Amino acid sequence: MLFSIYHLKIKVMMIERFDLGYWALTKPETPEAIMWERIPIILKHIDVPFGYAIDPEDDNWYIPIPKELELLELAKKHIKRYSYRDVSAWLTTQSGRYLSHVGLKTRIDSERKRKRLANIKRKYAQKLQETLNLITALETQRVGARKESTRTN
Repeated sequence: MLFSIYHLKIKVMMIERFDLGYWALTKPETPEAIMWERIPIILKHIDVPFGYAIDPEDDNWYIPIPKELELLELAKKHIKRYSYRDVSAWLTTQSGRYLSHVGLKTRIDSERKRKRLANIKRKYAQKLQETLNLITALETQRVGARKESTRTN
């Protein structure tokens, strides 16, 4: 008897898990109002990136779809708690536009990589500026330093 009740519970859990009709993800904090910008099409893709559409006036530009981009920002917060499959299914039902779990992971990973590289380059630029300021200070304070003259010969 215990054996069958256990299996019944497992079946109910599996049915609840694979039922795609209802999504109840907890709501993370909503982001502030963000102004989305048009981005140029660098590479012609077969598929338009999620959150963008081709500008009807100019085929070389993507125009942002604010609703989809805001949902994508919420999806990034949901990734901390749920799987990529669950979040991509939620995103598809909320936006009406399909995005696979692999596509979602690729998009999030590429954005994380770009953000990380931008921070690294920003730190290098700051260190370079500090070094240039130090070089300028050392050159002007050395003993026997000449002043730059502006001769017009």
